[in-house]
Amino acid sequence: MSIEKGKEVVRIEAEAVKALESRIDENFQKAVDLLFNCKGRVIVTGMGKSGIIATKIASTLTSTGTAALFLHPAEGLHGDLGAVLKNDVVICISKSGNTEEILKILPMFKRKGVPIITMSGKSDSILSRRSDVTLDVSIKEEACAFDLVPTASTTVALVMGDALAMALFYKRGLGVEDFIELHPGGDIGKRLLLQVDDIMRTGDDIARVNEDTPLSKTIIEITSKRLGGTCVIRPDGTLSGIVTDGDLRRLLEGRKDIGALTAKDVMNDTPRTVQAGILAAKALHVMESFAINQLIVVDEKNSPVGMVHLHDLLKAGLV
Repeated sequence: MSIEKGKEVVRIEAEAVKALESRIDENFQKAVDLLFNCKGRVIVTGMGKSGIIATKIASTLTSTGTAALFLHPAEGLHGDLGAVLKNDVVICISKSGNTEEILKILPMFKRKGVPIITMSGKSDSILSRRSDVTLDVSIKEEACAFDLVPTASTTVALVMGDALAMALFYKRGLGVEDFIELHPGGDIGKRLLLQVDDIMRTGDDIARVNEDTPLSKTIIEITSKRLGGTCVIRPDGTLSGIVTDGDLRRLLEGRKDIGALTAKDVMNDTPRTVQAGILAAKALHVMESFAINQLIVVDEKNSPVGMVHLHDLLKAGLV
């Protein structure tokens, strides 16, 4: 019973979000333009569960380059309205569009002359009619047997807020560097600040052999450096290839006369490499994409300057 009910809730909310896609229309564009041209801050307000969603939307906007704050409508009636300035834009969230606390504060917004964007489940509500732009966040049903508990409605409002935030992020032309400034700490900061240079093995810790190094010494180099592979270097110092544990296993499975072989004979001559200075997260993406455990870091001349093992990324907290 519980499993089926859980699946039903997920289905109802997923269908509600899917239906929202068709409502990303000219009104959505108007809302984005209003927010983009805002010279002040975005004030997001809502009561009850909608207020919780409003708080999250304000946080998401702020973290993606649009200054925003949450205003509790009841507190706004008792002094907090002073936080709203004439250059701001207000987003009101109300499933019914007739939330008493928001309707009471609405005239104050009008008096200040701030544009009002409403997310409502009813386009003919009082709040919708008195707003500059209304975003339709209506739903077919709540994920509740009595159609009362805010579930699908709050999910849809949250997704609409995410859509606004990301549309603004891209409209502002922001990129990874801007995101780094907004998220210097935590796991996000690690993924956006940590470079491959910060964790790669360098100098004598790089596993490397020459093209004519005997296979026996190549195996010793791989074993001693504990990187699961070794760079193979040309006489001019540039990268020729890589020999990995996997290459050795496949070699031993296929032949027995290996005594006269050199590193060049068994290497992979198209190794995956990255340039020094890239984000460690990008190096991880390369390793995951090609299912490899080690990656060679090269300079502009294609000479190895470092090696990274998957374990290094694990220790850095990226995996």
